[in-house]
Parts: sequence; structure tokens; C-alpha cells
Amino acid sequence: MAIHNVEIVGSEEVLATFQRLVDASDNTLPAMQDIGEYLIASTKQRFHDMQGPQGEPWAPNSEVTQDVTEERGDRYDPRPLFGPTKRLSSEILAFPTNHAVEVGSALIQAAVMHYGAEQGAFGTTSRGSPIPWGDIPARPFIGMSAEDDVQVLEIMAGYLQGAIDGP
Repeated sequence: MAIHNVEIVGSEEVLATFQRLVDASDNTLPAMQDIGEYLIASTKQRFHDMQGPQGEPWAPNSEVTQDVTEERGDRYDPRPLFGPTKRLSSEILAFPTNHAVEVGSALIQAAVMHYGAEQGAFGTTSRGSPIPWGDIPARPFIGMSAEDDVQVLEIMAGYLQGAIDGP
């Protein structure tokens, strides 16, 4: 298992609101849990939309990907990043703490799918074939969109109001 951390810094407004929440409450874990759940759903929606956090469309699969998938006897899915198991699109995780939340995937291929890789970037197999066997275009799926900023602000605002109003 490989975990790749991508630090995403929200807008200045998100960061300022988060600081106000931290200043107003000793326990921000419930807010971080809600933000994590929202960002998991938002990230999974990107797979449905086949686009990155900023709305950039993902490159389509190559014909080579289709050929190799079918040669292995796997069912080919033409949607980028789905693959035969569809694990990457479904295994998005959140790790909330009292003052942060990390959202991502623990799958070994996640970083390569997010950032891309050139053919042979990871060496060769014992038979001399390049790893990966072809260029993989970057298809970002982790990150925060402008809409995510708005939703995260709304989540924090609700908790901030609760901290100000008291129990």
C-alpha cells in the first residue's frame, strides 16, 4: 500500500474561517469529519464527471489501454481512471483530526493517475518491458474546487455559529 499526500490549501477565506473556528472551539473534530465526508463525495463526483477539481476534462484512455485490458481478459471501461475493478473511483478516504482533514486514496496507483507518468518512468519488468508500458496523462482528482470552498465554508460557518452560541 502506498499513500501519497497532496497538500491542498484552501482559499484565504477558508483558512481565515478555519482559524476562527479553531479560536472558538477546542474540538473541531466534528467539523473536520463533516468536511472530510463532503470532500469524499465531491471527489467521487469528479469520477462521474471525468474532470479535475478545476473543471479540466481528463484525457481519454488510449487504444493501447483498451487493447491491454482486453488481452488480460478484463472488461474494458472507456471512462478514464475506472479500470476493471473501479477501486480508485470508490476508495477515497478521509482522515480527520482535531485541526485538519486529509482526503485521498491509499491505492498504489493513485499518485500516478493523479500526476501522470512517462513510459518507463519506474524501470522495467524482469522481461524488459517498460513500467508503465505507456505514457499516462495526468488526471487530477484530488483537490478543492471553487464550489468545494463554498461548501467547506458553509460547514465551518455552521460549527462556528454553534461554538459562538454555545450548547
